[in-house]
This record gives sequence, structure tokens and C-alpha cells, in this order.
Amino acid sequence: MARKRTDLQKALCRGLVPVPKTAVSVWADRYRTLSQGVSAEPGRWKTSRAPYQKDIMDAFTMPNVHVVVVKSSAQVGKSDIMNNVIGRFAQLDPCPIMMIQPTVDLAEDYSKSRIAPMIRDTKSLNKLFYNIKSNGPKSRDANNTILSKIFPGGRLIMCGANSPSQLASKPIRILLCDEVDRFPVSAGSEGDPVSLAQKRMTTFWNNCMGLFSTPTLEPTPDGGGSRIEKEYINGTQEEWQHKCPNCGEYHTLRHIDMETEYREIEDAIGRKTITVDSVKYRCPDCGFLFSEKEMRSTEQKYVPQNPEAIKNGIRSFFVNGFTSPWVPWDKIMREWLSAKGDPELEKVVTNTRFGECYRGKGAFDDEMVFVRRREEYSDDLPDGVLLLTASVDTQDNRFEYEICGWGVDEECWGIEKGEIFGRPDSQATLDKLSEVLNKVYYFANGNGLKISRSFIDSGGHYTGTIYKYCEENMRKQVFAIKGKGGPGIPLVYKVAKATGTKAPVIMLGVDDGKQQVMDRLGIDKYGPKFFHFPANDDKGYTQVYFKGLISERKKVVKRNGQIREVWETISKGIRNEPLDLRVYNLAAMKSLRPDWEQLYNTLHEIKVEKPAKNIKKKSLQAPNELLPVKRTMK
Repeated sequence: MARKRTDLQKALCRGLVPVPKTAVSVWADRYRTLSQGVSAEPGRWKTSRAPYQKDIMDAFTMPNVHVVVVKSSAQVGKSDIMNNVIGRFAQLDPCPIMMIQPTVDLAEDYSKSRIAPMIRDTKSLNKLFYNIKSNGPKSRDANNTILSKIFPGGRLIMCGANSPSQLASKPIRILLCDEVDRFPVSAGSEGDPVSLAQKRMTTFWNNCMGLFSTPTLEPTPDGGGSRIEKEYINGTQEEWQHKCPNCGEYHTLRHIDMETEYREIEDAIGRKTITVDSVKYRCPDCGFLFSEKEMRSTEQKYVPQNPEAIKNGIRSFFVNGFTSPWVPWDKIMREWLSAKGDPELEKVVTNTRFGECYRGKGAFDDEMVFVRRREEYSDDLPDGVLLLTASVDTQDNRFEYEICGWGVDEECWGIEKGEIFGRPDSQATLDKLSEVLNKVYYFANGNGLKISRSFIDSGGHYTGTIYKYCEENMRKQVFAIKGKGGPGIPLVYKVAKATGTKAPVIMLGVDDGKQQVMDRLGIDKYGPKFFHFPANDDKGYTQVYFKGLISERKKVVKRNGQIREVWETISKGIRNEPLDLRVYNLAAMKSLRPDWEQLYNTLHEIKVEKPAKNIKKKSLQAPNELLPVKRTMK
């Protein structure tokens, strides 16, 4: 009777097995199961469903390849590519593996929503990760936490690019970096998070790092912009291309070669809806047109633009949304046609659908372009305005303020820019501020609007005074704000508690706000998000104002030994208050989350009653600050 093998004998036998040469795609086709509720197509994995994934996955097991770069659009399956790499090495070639997400919170979410379902539903992995102590899948011990999962011979570590302590500890062999363009410039004060983690790979001769991301802004000469684009350029630059059914030439499918038949429908309040009837691809070489079905069924392959980079061990790949089997062409082109003219939406579609960098706006050489495009308003408020916001910047000797009108799809009209001189803690100065914030602004037809929400800067030397003033006027929607710089912080960030008062303080991501303002200034067509300015000099929109509005631009600088992206003034002596005020107004409007259709209907239900000339303007008391008022005779 044969003796039962001991645990030591089993371990020795496993150690004598040669390192497998099974490619990641082969492992996935053989073992991987896509989870219900996570994948759009649950069940057995099939590499043939999206053939462009094969070369990317198999690059991780190619001899002498140490860096794999994937610049892509969204919805091309990059998360499953990374998961398959993890599964293959954990099962067949166990080693230390690390995955980095932009933040620790995102790492935890990815672990719960992506890694855990894969381990649960892929039988071969379930046994590896959960049965180390034979406690079953519900066991909870130090070997299996959200951010650290141990398997025989290796370990999977999940971490955030914002956590230097997680990035600089034990050695790793396989490093996967997801959405690197969203990584902070520095992990705390330790430096570049990718370089920090990469140093942990030096002890493994057969290490491999994967960099994945949709791109962001076009790289700049000073080192800013998309990281994935820079890494892609350093590699083989392999584009997924389709063979033309007519001439046989291979080309990357791009939106500039798409011919779209569509209809544009405008609703009662001026919003446009795009309906796409057909999309066809025109071959740049022969000029023949082909349908989506024809191009999906034609031959496809990667074509390297920089093949010599393979000598450096770097393979880089580019895949866009026109190749993805999960995104139809008409959807992509509808999104693009709807976004055109709006820099914020154009950027989203360019990055997430086309997989390309967006050329950011914001470097305006001359303020005169805005001076020349000022308009004559028929009264305080031009037609199109549906609500008002106010922003106030606090200086040691004055308040600076701006009133903005907002309309459908965030079209904006500058209404008034002014200054109130005096110490901010003086009651007389505060009373003058109240007069501005309580004022009613009128249309030519006699209807009027009150300010719906006001944001007041609480920084500087008068924080306590501003908190108290906002507490006293909170019922009028007057709130204190505090700006917070740095990448990745949204414009309307969070509500915090103001010290010594019951009133809240609104935290704003000012870097995000400045970029949004610059993007909107780049719109040169009336409509969504366009900035209008009045021609009347007494409204405050002078050449000096516009110098201040474009007084800053984003730059890459080195501070304390670290590379950072910051907003800096273009030249000394130019005040940036106009830019800050517009950022605060934008935040105030967004914080209201306005329903433009409801506001339009409410405003136009009011009967027009034009008062006699030279009659003093006076407002009715409105129970809701979002409701309009109208002129009445005294």
C-alpha cells in the first residue's frame, strides 16, 4: 500500500515542476470565468471575442519584455486583461504581484468589485486564494484582506498611488498600474508613485510592469500632460488596424474618417438632441465607404509604428472605441456630435471614446479677444438668464464681487463686477455687501430675479467675520467657501464645519475650477457653457478685468525636489481676482444642480407687466430664491 505523501513532499514536487510557458490568453481561455453582475457577457472567457486583447496579455510572458503600455479608450476590457495577468501568474507561476489604483479608496473598490468576483467564480483561483487553511471562502484571516491576498508562492497587493508607505515596502515581480493619468504627481512627499513602486522590482530578473490608462491632456514641452502618451511613445506604438476590404491597406479607425448621417432636433428651451441615422468608414487610401459590420469582419492586426523599441523591452499598444465590440459606432458619433463646441465634453469623448489626448485650452495671449466680443444688454439681464449667482473675494481693504446669470446648459452671462472698499469687518462695508447680494436684477420686460446663491471667500485675515456674516444670512443662501489646490479635487469638493459657527464652509477644488473656466473661455460659439460679457464699462468688464480673468495658466514646476502641476500667474502685477470670482460663481451654480427646463417654464409663466418709464424699480418678496420677481409701481 502506497504511503500518503507528506506536505513537505508535496511542496518539493511542486518546486521541481519547470516554470510554465503558458501565455496569459491561453490561461484565460482555459480557466477564466466572467462573473454575473460584473461582466456584460458572463460565463467562460473567450479571447476571440475581442482579439486585440491577445497580444497585450501575451506580452507579459514574452522573453525580454519588461514594460507593457496600453493607451486605450474606455470599454475595451482593460480591467479583465489585468485580471487575467493576475490569475495566470497566481496559478501557474506564483510570485509577488502589485496593482496600483489612483487612490486607496479606488484600490479597495477594485478589490471588492473586480478581484473578489474573479476569485469566487474562477474555480482554479478559488482553491488557491481561499483554501490555504481549509477554512472555506468565508474565512477572514490575515492571509485574505481587501488589499492583501496571499496564495501559495506569492501574494497580491492592492494599493493607492497616493499612499507612499504601500508603494515602498516588499519586493514585487509583476506590477500593474491602472489609470496612470489619474495618478498624483507625487505619492505624498516621496516622489513619482510609478517610479517608487518600480524600484521594488529590481530583485527579479524576469519582472514586468503594465501601465494602463485612457489619456488626458496632450503632453506639453515643460513635462506636463498625459503620462500614458509619453510612455506609449517610448514603446513599439502598436496600433490596432483594420484591412480595407477594397484596397487591402491597413488603417486605424478614427473619427475623422467616419461619415455620419444625422438629424439635429431642438426642444422648446433650445437644447439640441442628435439622432444618428448611419455611420460609415471611408478608407483614406481608396475612398470607398464601408459599414460597421463590414469593418468588424475584415482582417485586423497590430501594426507597430516604432518596432525598434522592442530592443528596450517596451511594447506599447493603442486601441480605441471603434474597435471595441461593446460600443457601437453610432453611439460614439452621437456623443461626439453632441459634445462639439463644448471643451469639457469634447475632452471626455476624445479621451474615453477615441483614446486620444485632448489639446487643452487656457493659454490666451491677448485679453482683447474678450474685450472685442462684449455685447450690448437690453437691461440688467439679457434674455436667456434663468438664475443668478454671486461670488465675493475678500481682501484686506475691500470686497470684490461678481454677479453671473446662468441659462440652459450652463450658458453664462456676466452681469456685474464691482468692488466695495472698506475693512471687511466694518459693519458699513458689510451693509454695502448686503445691498449687492439682496438686489433684484431686471429683464427689459419688467421681470426680475434675485440672487439664488452666494459664495464668499473666507480665506485671509477675516475668516471669523465671514463665518459670522454667512451664518446670519444662511437663509438667503449665502455660504462661506475655502479653496483647496491640487490635482484630482473636484470643483464642488465637500461641505465642512466652520469653526465657531453653525454655518457650513464649502470646500472647492480651485485647480479643477480654473481649468473649467479656461475651457469655457475657449468656446467661441453662443450656446452651452459660452461666456457672455456686457459692453457697458460701468458693469465692470473692462480690459483690466479680462487681464485678470486670463492671468494664470497651468505649469509643471519642481518644488522641494518634486514635479508638480500648478496654476501660476503669467506676469507680475496682474490681479487674479476676476478668475477666482468666476470659479466661485461656477461652483455656486453647480452646487444648486439647477433643472433648466423647470426654471425656464417658471420664468415664462409670469405675465409681462412693463412699468411706466422713470418709475423706481421694486421687487416683490419671493418665497423661493429660485423664483423670479417682476417690477411693480411704488
